Amino acid sequence: MDETYVPLADRMRPTKLDQVIGQMHITASGKLLNKLAADKHPISLIFWGPPGSGKTTLARIIASETNADFIELSAVASGKKDVMAVIDKAKSNQLFKKATVLFVDEIHRFNKAQQDAFLPYVENGTIILIGATTENPSFEVIPALLSRCRVVVLNSLSEADVKTIIEQAARKLKVSQTKLPNKIIDLLASLSNGDGRYGLNLLELSLNLAGEKPVNRAIVMMAAQKQIPLHDKSGESHYNLISAFIKSLRGGNVSAAYYYMARLLQGGEDPKFIARRMIIFASEDIGLAAPAALNLAVSTFLAVERIGLPETEYNLYHCAAVLAKAPKSRQVAESMVKAKLAAEQYPNLNVPLHLRNAPTKLMKQLGYNKDYHWQAGYKPQQGFLPPELSDLDIFND
Repeated sequence: MDETYVPLADRMRPTKLDQVIGQMHITASGKLLNKLAADKHPISLIFWGPPGSGKTTLARIIASETNADFIELSAVASGKKDVMAVIDKAKSNQLFKKATVLFVDEIHRFNKAQQDAFLPYVENGTIILIGATTENPSFEVIPALLSRCRVVVLNSLSEADVKTIIEQAARKLKVSQTKLPNKIIDLLASLSNGDGRYGLNLLELSLNLAGEKPVNRAIVMMAAQKQIPLHDKSGESHYNLISAFIKSLRGGNVSAAYYYMARLLQGGEDPKFIARRMIIFASEDIGLAAPAALNLAVSTFLAVERIGLPETEYNLYHCAAVLAKAPKSRQVAESMVKAKLAAEQYPNLNVPLHLRNAPTKLMKQLGYNKDYHWQAGYKPQQGFLPPELSDLDIFND
C-alpha cells in the first residue's frame, strides 16, 4: 500500500465551521461553537454524539479558529503518562501565551483515576479539554470533570446531509454521474445511518471495487456487507432500547415492541435479559388483569434457557405479542409501593393477638390465636391490621 495514502473521509474533513454539514444547532451564526470561534476563546467541552457525526472535526476546527495548539489522544491507546506529557507541552505553550486544546477521543474509556488527572489542569486553564464520547457523559465521565466542561450534543446526520457529503466527495474525485448515478448516491446515503465517515468509506470502497465500471447496487451491497448495529450492552443505547421495548409493550404496540426487540437481539443482547424483563412486565403492568401472562413469561424464560438462539426467538416474539395485547393493570405495582411505604413508616407495630401463632400453652393463655378458626373469607371483628392502621386500605379491599 502507498505509505502516503490518506482515506477519503480524512481528505474530505472540513477545516472551517461554515464547511461543516449538519449540526446547525451548534455551528450556525450566533450558536455556541460559532461564538467560540468568533471570540477566539476556547472552553472545555464534551462532544456527545454517534459515530461519524463530526466530533473530531469540530474539535480540530475550534482549535484552529482560536489559534490554539491542538493535541489529540485516544483513550483506547493512551494512559496517564501520555496525559502528563501533554500537560508539560501545555505549560511550555503558556510561556508563549498560546492555548492548548487537548482532544481525547472516546474519553469514556478513561478510568476514574485517569480522568482525575485532568482536573487541576482544566481547573487552572493549563489545558482546554475537548472530550468525545458516544456514551452518555452522565454515566461515563466523573462528575468533577463533567462540572468543568460544557456538554455539547451532536445528532446523527440526516440522510440528506450524508448525501450532500457524498456528492461533495464525488465532485472532488471528479467522478461522473455515469460512474456514480444519483440512485447509487441515494443508496450510499441510506446505508450510512447518519454516519458521514461511514458514507465516505463506503463510497471509496465501492469505487475501488467497481474499477473502470459504473458503481451499481450489487457493488455497494458487497462493500457494505452488514453494518454492525449501534448497540452497546453496557451503554446508553442498551437502556434506551429496552426502555422503548417496555413502553411499546405497555402501549400495546406490537410492531414497535418487535422492532426494538429485534434491535436488541441484533446488537448481541442476551435473550435471557429480555425474557427477564418480560417476566417483570407481566406482574408490574399486567398483573391481575391477565394473571396467566406471568406463566407465559416464566415459560418463555425457561424456553430461552433450554433452546437458545436463534430458535428461541420464536418464543420471545410470541411472548412479546401476548404481553402487548393483554389487558393492563397497575394495581399490584401501585399497592406494592403503598405496602412498602406503610412498612417503612410503621416498622414495629405489634401483630394483633388473634393473628399470632400459638405453638405453646402459655401463648394460648395469653390470647395468642384467640377465636381464630379456618374459614374462607374469615373476617375477625378486630380486623387483620394493628389498631393503629385500622383505616389503612392498600389494595382497595
